[in-house]
Amino acid sequence: MVFLGTPEVACEPLRALYEAGFEIPLVITRPDKRRGRGKSLSPSPVKALAIELGLPVSSQVDDVLTVGAELGVVVAYGRIIKPHILDQLAMINLHFSLLPRWRGAAPVERAILAGDHETGVCVMEVDEGLDTGGIYRQETVVIDANETVDELRGRLSNIGAALMVQALRDGLGAPKAQVGEITYAEKLKPEELQIDWSKSALEIHRLVRLGGAWTTHRGKRFKLHTTQLISPEDHQELAPGEVHHDQVGTGEGELRMLVVQPEGKARQDATSWRNGARLSPGELLGT
Repeated sequence: MVFLGTPEVACEPLRALYEAGFEIPLVITRPDKRRGRGKSLSPSPVKALAIELGLPVSSQVDDVLTVGAELGVVVAYGRIIKPHILDQLAMINLHFSLLPRWRGAAPVERAILAGDHETGVCVMEVDEGLDTGGIYRQETVVIDANETVDELRGRLSNIGAALMVQALRDGLGAPKAQVGEITYAEKLKPEELQIDWSKSALEIHRLVRLGGAWTTHRGKRFKLHTTQLISPEDHQELAPGEVHHDQVGTGEGELRMLVVQPEGKARQDATSWRNGARLSPGELLGT
């Protein structure tokens, strides 16, 4: 088989297939790019793992047709597979949702934002549509109320890797058509990470769990990395965005800030930030 994948979430499935003994004559991944603050090019996480495992790597997807593979395995590759390739090589995909809910690029993020209580993984056939293929295997996963997107994605990657290996060992069989309401998981836009303090504490807490949620304080960008929902008996009746000790008001309920990051500074616990900022009574975030 050939393996197609790019980000960290695709590494565990690649490692699991390799360690299960499947022959992998080629790994396809996105080209090297500039990552972080450095100016030099760096490989994708999947390319780095392939090199570690001693597997050949290419960034040209048409190369999948040159190694005599019988199957393509796709995990978060990041590009639509062209029809002329699918006509010549059958492919399966590991998708991180319970299809047909959350077809598309950001299924884990959208599941958290929507307040879903469960998600899952699907081993599915790749066709020309966007995550429209039939399903070979599916497993449901409960979402913890405080789980971050990285934590959930890591769990799904591990569960999906085991599910895919078992499905290939047992034989895929015939795929089943997707059943249920169709929803789409568009890639998250940067502006969606700005906190709207008129929203409820629960909605804002979900946004913070995605990583990168931000507001402003005294005209500068201010990130919230970790928050905690506050029980009704501990409420301070704060206005939306109003800070009192480590609590902040919202449109409905209040949040406790645990880890924050003022612009130009490192992450720090909210108590240390509050002591250094010397907040005035009634001071607001989002200003």
